[in-house]
Amino acid sequence: MSLNAFALIILAGLIHAGWNIAAKKAGGDARFAFFTSTLMAVVWAPLGWWMGRDAVPLWGTREWGIVVFSGVLHVLYYVILLRGYRKADLTVVYPLARGTGPLLSSLVAVTLLGEQLSALGAVGIAGVVGGVFLIAGGPSLLRAAHDPQARRRVRKGMLYGVLTGVFIASYTVVDGYAVKFMLLSPILVDYMGNFVRVAVLAPVALRDRAELARLWAVQWRFALLVAAVSPIAYVLVLYAMQEAPMAHVAPAREVSMLFAALIGGHLLGEGDRAARIAGALLIAAGVAALALG
Repeated sequence: MSLNAFALIILAGLIHAGWNIAAKKAGGDARFAFFTSTLMAVVWAPLGWWMGRDAVPLWGTREWGIVVFSGVLHVLYYVILLRGYRKADLTVVYPLARGTGPLLSSLVAVTLLGEQLSALGAVGIAGVVGGVFLIAGGPSLLRAAHDPQARRRVRKGMLYGVLTGVFIASYTVVDGYAVKFMLLSPILVDYMGNFVRVAVLAPVALRDRAELARLWAVQWRFALLVAAVSPIAYVLVLYAMQEAPMAHVAPAREVSMLFAALIGGHLLGEGDRAARIAGALLIAAGVAALALG
């Protein structure tokens, strides 16, 4: 992995952890996803127009098809993630989602897209997945909690975390194919896919406009923050995919768990800091192995 791709992933990880903490604090649902998608379309309109004014009119069925597919996958990912944050702890849902996603993405990249994975790269993936497991609670996730309510909360977190990870893997492969093999602009893949997200979410969000207005008054600051910074994180990752194998980039993204473990656990008071710091260090070692591999 090149130094440039590695730097892009590190920066993206910091931004990604930050906006997930904001989304968790917002406590939103599909309507929060609608707010963020709508604001993204507005905030990033000048750049979207500048990048797309010549390229988008040349798109055919194939290009629009993959952008629409990507947009739908992103909607499913985001809505399930938000639901998981309402039902369980961020420090369970987020690590499991981020751990499942790159593992599946790497498997698809190697088995279906013909990418090569070195022995050091495989060790790096194992380190990332193991670190995510520790951050999510380690062996305690495999034991029944003494408190039935806490046990249900952990199990819900595991369910939503893994399900979110499946959709992370899905959109990572689709978007990686779009930018790496179809040579579409990473910025346009994300920005134009955002209009798909708005269209899919609008019927749900506009069903009860009074409630929508109430939620907007409470959540707009969080939504604006997510809208302003989350595209930066993902576009940086897509640019990294143009320079490095997807099988390396997808797991290396989990450096965001370093920041989520050290920042999110403190801000949200979710405990188990020692295990999560150990997991973060293991992730750091795994990411270093991927960079060298």
